[in-house]
Amino acid sequence: MKCPYCAHLGDKVVDSRESKEGEVIRRRRECLDCGKRFTSYERIDEIPYMVVKKDGTRERFERQKLVAGLLKACEKRPVSVASLEAIADRVEGTLQERPEKEIATADIGAFVMQELKTLDKVAYVRFASVYRHFRDIGEFMTELKDLLNAKE
Repeated sequence: MKCPYCAHLGDKVVDSRESKEGEVIRRRRECLDCGKRFTSYERIDEIPYMVVKKDGTRERFERQKLVAGLLKACEKRPVSVASLEAIADRVEGTLQERPEKEIATADIGAFVMQELKTLDKVAYVRFASVYRHFRDIGEFMTELKDLLNAKE
């Protein structure tokens, strides 16, 4: 940290305090050259994760939308909210591990479908029917047959 008085780069932290919300850390510093004290503030610079939709538009990733879609797919199914939260956690974890801050909805959808396939087959079919936009009953039946054949 550069001293605002003498521009020296060496200092020591005399006191650190976190804000009430925990979003900012206030540090009292003392310059090792001139001995004057000054205050610095640290904030986490959060860059939002963006979702690239099918039409090319981008919007901020919202965990709540993901959980809402999962809840809708698992409606009246014996699936705990905790397991759906765990899926949302894994999606967020995947986002955080990526070097880029954007992800296509197709990637999220494929990941969620894979998770639902192991969790609950009915929820998987419900999610797939909305996500894949089956054009006719034939496409839907093909998906069901694939699911049944994989079970055997």
